[in-house]
Amino acid sequence: MKKTILHTSAALILALGICSCGQTSDKTVINDMNTPLHLLQPDYNVPYGVPTKEEVKEDLDRVLNFVSAETPMGIDENGMLKRGSFRLASYEWGVTYSAMLKAGETTGDDAYTKYTTERHSFLAEQAPKWRKVREEGGRVDPQMGQVVSPRVLDDAGAVCVSMIRSQYAHPELQLRDLIDNYIDLIMNKEYRLADGTFARNRPLANAVWLDDMFMGIPAIAWYGKLTGDKKYYDEAIRQIMLFKEKMWVPEKKLFRHGWIESMTEHPSFHWGRANGWAILTLCEVLDALPENYPGREDLLQLLREHASGLLALQSGEGFWHQLLDRNDSYLESSATAIYAYCFAHGINEGWLNPLTYGPAAILAWNAVSTVIDEEGKVNGTCVGTGMAFDPAFYYYRPVSPYAAHAYGPAVFAGAEIIRLLDTKYPRLNDNAVQFYDEDYSSKGAIFSVN
Repeated sequence: MKKTILHTSAALILALGICSCGQTSDKTVINDMNTPLHLLQPDYNVPYGVPTKEEVKEDLDRVLNFVSAETPMGIDENGMLKRGSFRLASYEWGVTYSAMLKAGETTGDDAYTKYTTERHSFLAEQAPKWRKVREEGGRVDPQMGQVVSPRVLDDAGAVCVSMIRSQYAHPELQLRDLIDNYIDLIMNKEYRLADGTFARNRPLANAVWLDDMFMGIPAIAWYGKLTGDKKYYDEAIRQIMLFKEKMWVPEKKLFRHGWIESMTEHPSFHWGRANGWAILTLCEVLDALPENYPGREDLLQLLREHASGLLALQSGEGFWHQLLDRNDSYLESSATAIYAYCFAHGINEGWLNPLTYGPAAILAWNAVSTVIDEEGKVNGTCVGTGMAFDPAFYYYRPVSPYAAHAYGPAVFAGAEIIRLLDTKYPRLNDNAVQFYDEDYSSKGAIFSVN
């Protein structure tokens, strides 16, 4: 059961017998003469305040338990991979694998790490069998088809990054063949525009999807980290700048979702999750690049501008909207979780100012925590979404707890919030969340209420 995070002044309010309706418990009408009105408790819809690390971990544990049950390993009676609610080799699950590794590192709980490494090992063990089945013209399990013969960036990039992370941290794993296979698709076989930008031929010819920043670019940068070959760093930076050239809308500090080469005007629909993939791409590439690498500062500048544009559009509930700049579109959980992670990660890495972005990251996490139910399902997530050039398409996309897109971002967000609480010192002052560079609570400091 979710508990509202109360203000530090809550105890004083209760002691005074003040309710939010403006009366004391004995029905006396309160006013400025008989009551400190600034102590009235706001009626928040989403918990407000600073969560504890234990509370965040409880949310993450429920998610872990749910997805563990819904992503079984093994072979069924028909010789195919066992089925759960989610696919083991989808790009959404690539994000989940990376997030579980992050959660294991941050919390010290090996259950998260094992969730990923065990499934990576299972896929690697299965791959030779299914390659042979494919070569002999047999029926390949669809999940293994994505692994042994990836055809598009969605099949390759996010899972590749998660496997590089696993291989990098656990050299005993045998993932290199799969990693190399994914990179071959991304670097050598993916469709591109004449200038080299990753592209698709749907819904129209020579379409650039913002999503493909994430589907392809982080894997290139992380492969550079794995191999030490600078050409991969250079290609990752080049791709980001090609996407920026086409997709960035500077006056809003947001990316448009789609770009079509044959258009002379490019309608700008700022879809929440696609902008999430874009800023997550920047975080992932910055994590992989060496310090002081040529072009790194340009990426940092873009990250800061994008974070600024996003910060201005957070709703009062802590969520962001499905279309970021259209407040009558619904509040969406997967984008919110990505922004919670990227803001917290940016602070933890020294890229973003904690005074500016810390309260927004905490508020976003508090919002995400309300859509994690008792089973560990993450609710309020937009299902898979194509590219469109009218608002109704985005406004009416369905939501489902079985849309896999929110699980990785939610785990990423919770893990990074725990890390934030370990290294920074947020607390309530004058009823508002503020960030400090010291733990003043241990020094008996008094926090004002004006």
